[in-house]
Amino acid sequence: MASIFKAADVALAAMEVEQRGKAFYDHLVEVSEDPRTKELFAYLAEEEVAHENTFREMYDRIKDVAMPAWCNEEEFLNYLRSLIDTHTLFVYGDLEVVKEKVKTREDAMRLAMSFEKDSILFFKEMKDFVPESEKKHVEECIEEERSHLRKLTGMR
Repeated sequence: MASIFKAADVALAAMEVEQRGKAFYDHLVEVSEDPRTKELFAYLAEEEVAHENTFREMYDRIKDVAMPAWCNEEEFLNYLRSLIDTHTLFVYGDLEVVKEKVKTREDAMRLAMSFEKDSILFFKEMKDFVPESEKKHVEECIEEERSHLRKLTGMR
């Protein structure tokens, strides 16, 4: 994961989270046998694309915006980096390793719920790094991730 120095770098990190989420859900669509589960994972893959587009547009709007002065504190930057490094789809390194962890439908649901929870946490913290005008977009993604988590929980 790249170092974070500008507000736009946070948007880049969010885009990477969404890209990995899309690849993960695409894999779950391929390996799922239950039609309802397959449909849910396909929907979630589409949602990850929509979120990536949201963060890409945000990146374009804030690419030259410096980080807020208060966030130059090494401790807070390390905290944000640790959220990325310990995110469900980053902790194993390669997505291929994550795919190997999915042996059953329950494994898939558990990892998907972990992914959504980790994304919610990262996006909540991300809001502090973006300009006020962008916070609403991050909040919309948080609400959608919560909705995804509810859907996954309901299907479990």
